[in-house]
Amino acid sequence: MLPSPRTSLPRLILVPALLSLGVTLLRLTGELLRWSEAWFSTATQGVAPSGWSWLIGITWLPIPFGAYFAWKLWTAGQGPSGPPFRALAWSLGAIGVVLLGMSYRPPLPFPQVLLFIWGSMIPAGILAYRAWPALGQTLLAYGLAARIPVAGIMFLAMMGRWGTHYDYVGMPPEFQMSLWRGFFWLAFFPQLVFWVLFTLVLGALSGSLFALAASARVKSPPAFAPR
Repeated sequence: MLPSPRTSLPRLILVPALLSLGVTLLRLTGELLRWSEAWFSTATQGVAPSGWSWLIGITWLPIPFGAYFAWKLWTAGQGPSGPPFRALAWSLGAIGVVLLGMSYRPPLPFPQVLLFIWGSMIPAGILAYRAWPALGQTLLAYGLAARIPVAGIMFLAMMGRWGTHYDYVGMPPEFQMSLWRGFFWLAFFPQLVFWVLFTLVLGALSGSLFALAASARVKSPPAFAPR
């Protein structure tokens, strides 16, 4: 079911998308001006964060925004297409697929191995979307709105060699490619495939947990959306 006029998709994601853009620009500014390495490290850290630098970034924002989107949809009567515990089960299954994909590396050279990493997110994204289609649609739209600016910043950073994590400063030689080849392998597809689906998976888990908690607090939860 598509969002109703009260929860139109552009309006629903507008503020989270603007906040995400603000965080991205703050992170970029901190790295360019060489602010504290503790908070604005230029190191490329991948999916698993370390230290405190990851807090000034958008990777973790699907957690609060997933719950926020779930709240807005739930109160508009656009809950999961089934009991909330079933949505949570689908979301946990998606997390399991992500963990399996991250734990195995096929014997492929770099950057071709990235195709496997991106591909492992597709079944996870399908499971997460299945958990709550209205929420999944919202998270995909938010993910694109949050990640398209990052891809644009990465292109400029790679072109100008800004010395930030957006242009992979200090990474091994295999990361040093021509501008367009590096952009598509290291920015465009990672941001608009992997990280958008990552946003969907993490946000679906957060939103499903909200729905489960909300259903336990009310005797008559909003009508579930039809399959």
